[in-house]
Amino acid sequence: MKTKTLLYASLLWLLGIGLVAAQGNTIEAFDVSQQGGKTVVRVTTKEPLGNVPPNFAVSNPPRIAFDFPNTANGLGRSAQDISQGELRSMNVVQGTDRTRLVLNLRRPVMHEASIEGRDMLITLSEATVSQTAPGGQAARFADGRPDTKHAIRDVDFRRGRSGEGRIVVDLSDTTTGIDIRQQGQNIIVEFLRTALPDNLRRRLDVVDFGTPVNTVSTFQQGENVRMVIEPKGQWEHTAYQSDTQFVLEVKPVSPDPSRASQRGRYTGEKLSLNFQNVEVRAVLNVIADFTDLNIITSDTVAGNITLRLKDVPWDQALDIILQTRGLDSRRSGNVIWIAPRDELATREKLALEAQQQISDLEQTRTETFQMNYQKATDVQKLLSDPAQRILSKRGSAVVDTRTNTLFVQDTPSRLEEVRRLLAKIDVPVRQVMIEARIVEANETFSRNLGVRLGYNDRSARSAQGGNLAVGAELINTGQFAGLVQGTPVLNGPGLQSSLPANGLNGFNAGQLSFILFNSAATRILSLEISALEADGKGKIIASPRVLTADQVEALIEQGTEIPYQQATSSGATSLAFRKANLALKVKPQITPEGNIIMTLDVNKDQPGPVTTFGVQINTKHVKTEVLVENGGTVVIGGIYEQNDRTDTTKVPLLGDLPLIGWLFKNNSTATGKTELLIFITPRIVNERLTIR
Repeated sequence: MKTKTLLYASLLWLLGIGLVAAQGNTIEAFDVSQQGGKTVVRVTTKEPLGNVPPNFAVSNPPRIAFDFPNTANGLGRSAQDISQGELRSMNVVQGTDRTRLVLNLRRPVMHEASIEGRDMLITLSEATVSQTAPGGQAARFADGRPDTKHAIRDVDFRRGRSGEGRIVVDLSDTTTGIDIRQQGQNIIVEFLRTALPDNLRRRLDVVDFGTPVNTVSTFQQGENVRMVIEPKGQWEHTAYQSDTQFVLEVKPVSPDPSRASQRGRYTGEKLSLNFQNVEVRAVLNVIADFTDLNIITSDTVAGNITLRLKDVPWDQALDIILQTRGLDSRRSGNVIWIAPRDELATREKLALEAQQQISDLEQTRTETFQMNYQKATDVQKLLSDPAQRILSKRGSAVVDTRTNTLFVQDTPSRLEEVRRLLAKIDVPVRQVMIEARIVEANETFSRNLGVRLGYNDRSARSAQGGNLAVGAELINTGQFAGLVQGTPVLNGPGLQSSLPANGLNGFNAGQLSFILFNSAATRILSLEISALEADGKGKIIASPRVLTADQVEALIEQGTEIPYQQATSSGATSLAFRKANLALKVKPQITPEGNIIMTLDVNKDQPGPVTTFGVQINTKHVKTEVLVENGGTVVIGGIYEQNDRTDTTKVPLLGDLPLIGWLFKNNSTATGKTELLIFITPRIVNERLTIR
């Protein structure tokens, strides 16, 4: 951690410059005393001071410094050990135009300074300085004059760039006394001896701003104005005053203290400043001494500023000063140049114009670039693109396609830019192997069960001399008795039910028959049971693979083209072809992390049944974009289909009878399952591979 000693920083002023012969004022006496538990430092000068000198405090190491302008050291010593209260020692260092008094403390404490004739009194309280004073103890931010009445002119709330809540209070003057303390989870701000207009006595609900602050309540409390700020979560607060504007910021903090990025965009070491109507140059000198940076201030920087900061990062303090006075800065290494914004903008504009004039007059030269991996014509279009030219107005590029060489003529500075550009783009393109696996699995099961039932009575003669059939089919049941003669016998009444099982996969159903008849063969009962069962499983795997360069689309396909006739504009017909193929179209992109983004178009088509209009095409198609790690496998699509069918054919009424109803039924069951999965595996090719 960077810890700067104010004494050492001050001693740098004396190197090589010597002492000034005459000063406007002189420090003549330095005295320390204890009064009511407080340490009081009395500094006596030859001439009375107009106001309290600029001062600032540092927490680590704990020190307080006062800068006396145009003042010499008349004590006859530059250091003194004190060891009273919280004060350990003091140092006095004289510079060219000022003298710095440094109070070395045991720990950070609050201090107050006032002028009494030729004496400046510095009171060091026993309470330590804390950003959030525990136990509700007030941390005095600024002291007001006891005989002056102050007022608040406006209260506003804003959201900062880093998500902090910013309460902005417009004061009537710069001498308003302010006390800040934490009470429970709230922040209490007291404006001493201050009046509040009726229109500002309100409660602001600022939850919608998305900051750690929920509400801000402002009301009159006796002769003071009290502001209650209700934050949420984990937070820290800082306060500063610039002229008549007082600002209190509540910043969110991360639970992990190591994550300093959650604390905002200011990362400098914290310091406290207290200036009452002093020159801006003096404040900038204090920051330069604190940061050990070289600050160059323009001659046009002038004016005074009143500034009160407590435990604020130094870069934020510098930003506040620049914004308040309309200044801006440019940093180069450890040198900061500060000037008004308009002056800096004018200087930069003049510098750019001068550089442009030099570029217009600079002599051009020609340089040859041999392209190794890029096409020279593509690079020429890139350099000479009229929408965004890389070459200057006087530059040009010529291509020799035979040798893939690029000739560029331009100024040396532009040629250097072209050289850096080509070094980045003329590199070998990485290649990607994409493998797809299209898996189709199907499973079928069929079962068919049927019955033939017949009865014939030859002893009973019908009036017509024929037979009586009842059922779905008329069959001569007398065949069972006339099989020996080979001719059917068509006499006698009969009963016939024919619901046999159907064949499957080109095979007939198996049959089991029973025939019962009496001794005279006049009554015949026949029963035939037929059944067939089929079980099938199949799997189809297609695996197209293609190798392509990064961000280059590739296509691989295999299949047939089916001809069909189509009408032309003249009314005649022509022969056209429709593809039914297996195809993989992909465009890969390799990310900086080594993953692969792919735009995929996969389809698997097959010729289907032939219709009167032509051949049907069974299509399976998926189109998507996915991100896959190198060598990983991802399922980009899948279709699952299941068909279950049960058919029952029966004789009315008879088929519904219990137990014997199955003799008058035909049962058919069919089950089919089909599943389609598409797998994609990309691999970055580091060396030459062959597709096998």
